[in-house]
Amino acid sequence: MRTTKRLSMAVLTTALLPFAANATNGYFSHGYGAQGEGQAGVGVAWAQDSLAAATNPAGTSEVGDRIDVGADWFSPRRSAEIVGNAFGADASYSGDGKKNFFLPALGFTRQLSDSVGAGVAVYGNGGLNTIYHDNPYARFGATGSAGVNLEQLFVTPSIAWKPAAGQSIGAGVNIAYQRFSAEGIGLFSGFSSSPGNVSDQGPDSSVGVGLRLGWSGTVAPGLALGATWASRIHGQFKDYRGLFADGGRFDVPENYGVGLAFRPDADWTFGADVQRILYSRVAAVGDSIAPLLQGTPLGAANGPGFGWRDVTVFKLGASTRVSPDLVLRAGVSHARQPVPDGQTFFNILAPGVVQDHLTAGATWTRPGGNEWSGFAAWGRGHSVDGSGSIPPGNPPAGFGGGNVNVRLKETIVGISYAWKL
Repeated sequence: MRTTKRLSMAVLTTALLPFAANATNGYFSHGYGAQGEGQAGVGVAWAQDSLAAATNPAGTSEVGDRIDVGADWFSPRRSAEIVGNAFGADASYSGDGKKNFFLPALGFTRQLSDSVGAGVAVYGNGGLNTIYHDNPYARFGATGSAGVNLEQLFVTPSIAWKPAAGQSIGAGVNIAYQRFSAEGIGLFSGFSSSPGNVSDQGPDSSVGVGLRLGWSGTVAPGLALGATWASRIHGQFKDYRGLFADGGRFDVPENYGVGLAFRPDADWTFGADVQRILYSRVAAVGDSIAPLLQGTPLGAANGPGFGWRDVTVFKLGASTRVSPDLVLRAGVSHARQPVPDGQTFFNILAPGVVQDHLTAGATWTRPGGNEWSGFAAWGRGHSVDGSGSIPPGNPPAGFGGGNVNVRLKETIVGISYAWKL
């Protein structure tokens, strides 16, 4: 009864918290669960809490019976510059109309037998947000504040099986809820296949389902390896079918990763992951602005998009037990940011260009076994300077040439509590 009450309260707490729009590795989170986030998201072969299935469902059988409830405070700083444009003087713009976001997380795992574990994880997979009160597109005829808000909330029930000692195979169902809104970009209606569905339609939402598979296993004394893959998840924002390619289709991209964890002794663990996110295969995100200049309207099949390329993320993490009840951890990650320098014109709205994260965290085990965990992460500021990014000439084909430079930096602080059941 106590376990049921705790889980019910955790679900209610998570439901009442607004989930944040965040941009880290593109618009995917840098990690999941306070312990993983404190080591730069390393976790493919290194499960630590009941959010493990968000990274690799094989970890569901590795973490025991527990409930984890947490929340992150996320503070991005995003900006843009327009330089060398014929329709106005050089100017800088702040996209920080909203500066603080909160992202809840909930995990529950139960070991059904010595070889089978099951669980569910609820977490923010990613997102992005900008609000420019001084509209960068005003020089082209836009009015009001400009910006977008994308949020992705995942629910992942999972199960994992140990076919042999030290080996685990897992599967999870990714149920993805997405929400999107755009404002202040009505000037692009004249370039759209559905002019009434480009801007200022309020929030629209979509629900899709995908699959995540994973394996982790000990391959030598002290050394574990892991691999995971997540399918593409269909989504569509019909209210913005005049903005996004393929009639508003906005899929969660396929992604996969591999990792290792090395434990030289009982007190130290070192880990590394490589993650690949296939943004380019989602037309709304990956198609370039070029079709617009060739007469293909926004919202059309294979229509113009944000021009994002695929992202590879390299993550390193380490933890040390400094006393029986205290573990310290740290990590660093590096990604090839997704925005090419020729695609910054639309990406005023979506400057997900951070490349490097530094993280630190700790876990304190209370008497009785329950845990407090916390972390801090810094996304080092990064800029992309445009190169021929504003279409030259006059409307309808051009916007006066010049360039857009975009910048993003971010701070994330999180805390969680775990009940050992």
